Amino acid sequence: MATVSSAPGRGAHPHRGWSIAWGILLIVVGILALLMPEIAAIATVLTFAWLMIFAGVVELIHAFQTRHRAGFGWEFVAGVITLILGLLVLFFPIAGIATLALWIGVLIFAGGIVRLIFAFRVRPAKGWIWVLVDGILSIVIGGLIAWGWPGSSIAFIGLLTGFWLLFSGFWRIMLDGRASPIGGVGMPSPAR
Repeated sequence: MATVSSAPGRGAHPHRGWSIAWGILLIVVGILALLMPEIAAIATVLTFAWLMIFAGVVELIHAFQTRHRAGFGWEFVAGVITLILGLLVLFFPIAGIATLALWIGVLIFAGGIVRLIFAFRVRPAKGWIWVLVDGILSIVIGGLIAWGWPGSSIAFIGLLTGFWLLFSGFWRIMLDGRASPIGGVGMPSPAR
């Protein structure tokens, strides 16, 4: 149970301003991504490529550091594949965008099928209809992504990135905006 604390400084959030500023920045970048989905898609896939390259290099380093252990060959091959895939996405970003869009579409479609089955399994439960609607919408969205693929890939990835940044910014502001000002007056604290 939570009680309200009125002790000054208790539950204060000294980094609250930074978090709200980060939220505002995410919203601004999200809006820019929605206005320029092509640039957002390229930025997203290039970030993904560099992360894969970094992961591949780290995996290779770890494989060599632990080469005396069983499974060295598999870890080495996994590192090489991750590195090569990262380099391919880096050098062929449009193909990377199309591939990423297709995989996301497949995951959304598959998730829709699972939620559809789940909805009928919990059918008498309260709210089962929302699971059903989510499943149907996911199947439709996954199908639309596949139907428009690869032509709609750039717009899809760019808009997905924009909405993700926008909502990430909103929740940061909403979460930190609900906290009381420095000083903690009115801040919920755990009951003792």
